[in-house]
Amino acid sequence: MQLRRRKKITINLLVPFIVFVLFFSIMIWQKYRASQEVPVTPPQPSAESIRSVTLFFSEDGTHLTRETRELEPCDNDTECLKSVIDELLNGPIGELAETVPEGVALSSVSIEGDLALIGFNNLFSESMPSGSSAEMLAVYSVVNTATVNFPQIKKVKIEVDGNKTGILHHLDISEPLVPDYTLELSKPTASEK
Repeated sequence: MQLRRRKKITINLLVPFIVFVLFFSIMIWQKYRASQEVPVTPPQPSAESIRSVTLFFSEDGTHLTRETRELEPCDNDTECLKSVIDELLNGPIGELAETVPEGVALSSVSIEGDLALIGFNNLFSESMPSGSSAEMLAVYSVVNTATVNFPQIKKVKIEVDGNKTGILHHLDISEPLVPDYTLELSKPTASEK
């Protein structure tokens, strides 16, 4: 009986010990395997791949002013143009005022030769503040932003969902528009100060 009891005690101690050793052996093996694997990390954009873009916003409600942003790289011009216009729709970061009404979203973007076709939802015309000045700033902030960042684009056709006439309240956008940098607020030179 003593022998049997001793075997039972030995087995009762041996089984948990074996489970304990197996458990830690497996843990150590997994730790070893994990240390041998090359970690997969997404590539971080280098400083050379970050692109600087120029966006046009309003400073005084009557003129456009440039704001520079840094964006992630993109693969093709259409994708790049879409990301630039999306950034314009996000609004200014600093003291400048947005030119495109809040809630406006892109519905389409394409480039055909030297022409960019940029489509917006109907809020582009419906939410536009009244007055021809607000329309000019909104339209030319888009046109100037597209043409200054993409030299191959010489004119921009703005399309608004649901607007078949191509006319905002005061401004005709039925034809492609060329940039108008005269709307920019000129900064005084050192001799003018």
